Amino acid sequence: MGTEVRTHRQRTGTEVRLSTQRKGTQFREPSQRQRMGTEVRRPTQRQRTGIREPTQRKRMGTEVRTPSQRQRMGTESPGLTSPNRKHNKETTFTINCVTFPTPACMLEQQLLKPNEWSYCDFFWTDKKDPQGNGCVTGFEVLLQKQLKGKQMQKEMAEFIQERIKIEEEYAKNLSKLSQNPLASQEEGTLGEAWAQLKKSLADEAEVHLKFSSKLQSEVEKPFLAFRENFKKDMKRFDHHIADLRKQLVGRYAAVEKARKALADRQKELEVKTQQLEIKLSNKIEEDIKKARRKSTQAGDELMRCVDLYNQSQSKWFEEMVTTSLELERLEVERVEMIRQHLCQYTILRHETDMFNQSTMEPVDQLLQGVDPARDRELWVRENQTGEIRPVDIEI
Repeated sequence: MGTEVRTHRQRTGTEVRLSTQRKGTQFREPSQRQRMGTEVRRPTQRQRTGIREPTQRKRMGTEVRTPSQRQRMGTESPGLTSPNRKHNKETTFTINCVTFPTPACMLEQQLLKPNEWSYCDFFWTDKKDPQGNGCVTGFEVLLQKQLKGKQMQKEMAEFIQERIKIEEEYAKNLSKLSQNPLASQEEGTLGEAWAQLKKSLADEAEVHLKFSSKLQSEVEKPFLAFRENFKKDMKRFDHHIADLRKQLVGRYAAVEKARKALADRQKELEVKTQQLEIKLSNKIEEDIKKARRKSTQAGDELMRCVDLYNQSQSKWFEEMVTTSLELERLEVERVEMIRQHLCQYTILRHETDMFNQSTMEPVDQLLQGVDPARDRELWVRENQTGEIRPVDIEI
């Protein structure tokens, strides 16, 4: 009888089963065949061991294990599917080199700061640039918010500047008007009230000058001086996060390259295995051994690249949380600063109204004292021409 050869091909290698009928054919000893990369077991040996590895690989695909795992289980052909690939539909998907959980797994995630609408929870993905075809990162959106806030702060300072100019011009005009000689010849109690009213304009002008001066020192200057190094700080944040993101992109590219290399090595191993099924050959067995070793090395390289990628993403994640919380704190600080100084504006405005009211009190008092009879008396005393009245002619 001839030799009956049963083959059971796996992705990682080939087991050749031989029956006990070996008439007319010489075989190497098992130890020699093991050194050549192909293990031949007798049926009784397979029955004792159970051979579960092929079933596991068939179910899970070719698996990459750590060096310690390979030492425990023996060298096996690696093949880890990158967790950053979109085809891993069960757990993760990748957008612009950042790995996210699938919707099915998102329920497991909790917000870092629940019920606070914190920056650190809502700016992880990129979005389409409305002004172009590219994408804008979540961190860039936060930076634009900061820059817009700075611009609004600057425009508020410009608004206060215009308000100061109006106050200064108003005070100047009031002072000029108070010196106008119109109706300066009015006499009596009414003349006194009129003179006080004109004087109150000068007092009011002084009040508005003080108001404009306080606006400049207590509102405008703080707006302009707040975070003089703002742009420098934002640039520093931007470069820091951009560098981390750039590193993440590079390491994701390395993962993809290593994954492709592993797929090529596995394909090469599969081809060699198919050749062995067709024809037994010492050279093919040696080639399988080399292909298996290269596949293992490619799996190790893929694991190394994945580890580096995960480290980069973890670092980027940590810095994103830290920096976004810092930007959140700065925004709260900016809003509080503006609110406080606008409150100071209203306080100064109320004070101005009070001072203006005080300038009118003497005018009110004099107006209350205006007495036409008294004015007539004073005028008559000063301007009378004689109190003897004319009489009829007597003949």
